[in-house]
Amino acid sequence: MQLFTLDFEDDYSLIGIHSPEEDYRLAYLLNLHLKTKLTRYKHHLDFENSEAEFPLFEFKDETNFNNYYLINNKHTQLNSELKNEGLFGGNISTTSYLIPEKKNIDYFLKIEGCNSDIFIKNLVVNLNSIKQIITSYSIEPNTLKSKDHLIF
Repeated sequence: MQLFTLDFEDDYSLIGIHSPEEDYRLAYLLNLHLKTKLTRYKHHLDFENSEAEFPLFEFKDETNFNNYYLINNKHTQLNSELKNEGLFGGNISTTSYLIPEKKNIDYFLKIEGCNSDIFIKNLVVNLNSIKQIITSYSIEPNTLKSKDHLIF
């Protein structure tokens, strides 16, 4: 008896973005330069066993049947109850990552419905032309241990 295994390939492309900009400002810049209409999604990405929330912006391009999602990779939480009584005093913060194995990436741009390598290469070139973006590059989702965090 032969067993069949189904290996579902990810139907999205992923771009890592390095930028010091706030998420709303980066969404504005992407809208300006890429002619998208990213808007803040009403809910954050969050997970059951974590207090971290990751802001999400989306644009559904109904003309080209693509969906764009801009996701913050970092969540910093200030723990005011854990006061450091030492020399410097103050609050302690903790940082959580949507994709922990890519801590150096500030944002992810997820594009659903796009299978064209040429489109993604051109998109990366356009992103890298934005002066507020340090760099951006395509990421193969299958190489990520935490790729399930990008399913929403």
